[in-house]
Amino acid sequence: MGEARALFFSDAKLGPEGGYRDRWVRVETKPIPFYFPNWPSRVEAARLHDLHHILAGYETDWPGEAEIAAWEIASGCARYHAAWILNLGAFSAGLVIAPKRLFRAFLRGRHAKTNLYKSGFDESRLNDITVGILRDQLGLRVALPSAGATDVGLLLLWCIPSVLIWLPLPLVTVILLWLIVRAKFWIT
Repeated sequence: MGEARALFFSDAKLGPEGGYRDRWVRVETKPIPFYFPNWPSRVEAARLHDLHHILAGYETDWPGEAEIAAWEIASGCARYHAAWILNLGAFSAGLVIAPKRLFRAFLRGRHAKTNLYKSGFDESRLNDITVGILRDQLGLRVALPSAGATDVGLLLLWCIPSVLIWLPLPLVTVILLWLIVRAKFWIT
C-alpha cells in the first residue's frame, strides 16, 4: 500500500508527502486555480480520501473526484466533516460533468461493506498491507448491483445539499465586488 500511495502522489503531482504539510490546497480550475486553507481536519480526511482513490481506482481529474466524492458520500464519511463538505462540492460538479459515472460510483459506495472513514486506518501499516487486502476489507471487488428505487431516491436526496452548498457563492461575489468598487471610490 505504501508503494501504491507514493505512486499515487507522483501521478497526481501532489509531491512526495501528498501536500499534507502545505498551507494551501490548490484546486485546478480553468482559467484560474482556486485555493483554500489546508486546515488539520482537511488533512486528516485527505489521508483517507487519497487511500480511497487508490482502492476504488478513481482518478484525480474532475470526473474522478466526482466519482470518489459520490462513493464516499454513499458509503459515509463518519465524523470527517471536512470530507462531507468537500465531497458535496465535488458531487455537485459531477452532476454536471459526469452524471452516469457519479451514479455508478454512488451505487458502488452504497453497497460497499465499509470505508476507511468508518473503519479507520493506521498509516504505520502502509507497508504491511496490500491494496488487494484493503479492497477485500472494503468490499470493492464485488460486482455492481442493479440500482433500486432506494438507490435512486438517495442519490436525488444527496443532490439537494450538493447544489445548495454553492448558493452562497453569488452572494459572496457580489459582496466582494461591492467592497472593491467602494474601496476604489474612496481612493479617488
